[in-house]
Amino acid sequence: MIEAHRPALEAAAAAPMLAQVRQWSLVNSGSRNLDGLAVMAGLLADAFAALPGEVALRDAVPGEAVDAAGNVQPLDYGRNLHVRVRPDAPVQLLLTGHMDTVYAPDHPFQTLTDMDGGAVLNGPGVADMKGGIALMLAALAALEASPLGSRIGYEVVINSDEEIASPGSAALIAEAARGKLAALTYEPSSLPDGTLAGARPGSGNFSIIVTGRSAHAGRNPEEGRNAIVAAADLALRLSRARRSGLAINPARIDGGGPNNVVPDRAILRVNLRPALPEDQAIAQALIDDLAKAVAAEHDVAIHVHGGFGRPPKPIDDKAARLFALVEESAALLGRPITHKASGGVCDGNNIAACGVPVVDTMGARGGAIHSPDEYLIVESLPERAQLSTLVMLRLAERGSL
Repeated sequence: MIEAHRPALEAAAAAPMLAQVRQWSLVNSGSRNLDGLAVMAGLLADAFAALPGEVALRDAVPGEAVDAAGNVQPLDYGRNLHVRVRPDAPVQLLLTGHMDTVYAPDHPFQTLTDMDGGAVLNGPGVADMKGGIALMLAALAALEASPLGSRIGYEVVINSDEEIASPGSAALIAEAARGKLAALTYEPSSLPDGTLAGARPGSGNFSIIVTGRSAHAGRNPEEGRNAIVAAADLALRLSRARRSGLAINPARIDGGGPNNVVPDRAILRVNLRPALPEDQAIAQALIDDLAKAVAAEHDVAIHVHGGFGRPPKPIDDKAARLFALVEESAALLGRPITHKASGGVCDGNNIAACGVPVVDTMGARGGAIHSPDEYLIVESLPERAQLSTLVMLRLAERGSL
């Protein structure tokens, strides 16, 4: 089986992935750095133009956010790369990645460092996920050089806002997922040994605006309605509601002012992670019910802003078959891997919610992501490019899962 695909596998391994990672990782593309994201989108559009089909930069859906004063402000996101190749081919796949990182333009982590004699590269986004984008492109180019390539059509979405839950690109991903047999997403491996992330919880981020009434803290405090106290009460109630299948993290309270003024505004920021879709429904009802109870008890107004941007991702039968195919392919390449549940979330959650099976950690091996110690294991670039190539070629042969 391997020998028949040897030319494509060798082509995947020979692609200039490390040079691309070096170039791309020196561009700061933090999620809120729109200028840097524009540069990165242009570089990626040029690189992916080597593939046949349509290459476009798609505008994001505008969003909004609650500021520290409790005001809802409009928010723009960077453009997203969208590639469409052979939409009429018998096997249709979706491949996704993200160009944004967690490092803002003023973050001190902006340079690359070779380590262990060049076997490891330390730098912003090298693993998460500019390495993943490079090996995705290498695999697709290898697929195009294979006689089986014509059997596969695919869409590629590389978004600009994954690290902030993809608010501006979720609709594009859902559109691209429609009618696909399977999806591959290029987050770095769950562990440095190549382990894949399996089931994932969902994630919801909420900004809960509490509006009370100001008053003099000494003369007439009874006429005030303390928004900080109400927000704190809500945070405690939410924290006590944690249970198996539902993690809840009250993360921050904004608001307040001088010590002699009863505060009339507070914003509670909270993250909830339900394990299953039924847990998400319970979580939403919990927020609504507790907000109503706290508002009544403290005589304040409460507005809940936000929602579950990442649905839970359990592994169903179709996903299990895709994981089996990926793991069998890794074994055929002499690099056995497995998968395990993860507490993190990504665009794989959204793809799975569209009914498309997805393996979402097909990217490079590395670690310490989201920190100045982030690193890429350089040999994993050709290794994982070959894995993606073999998975796609086997799907072309099978025509199904």
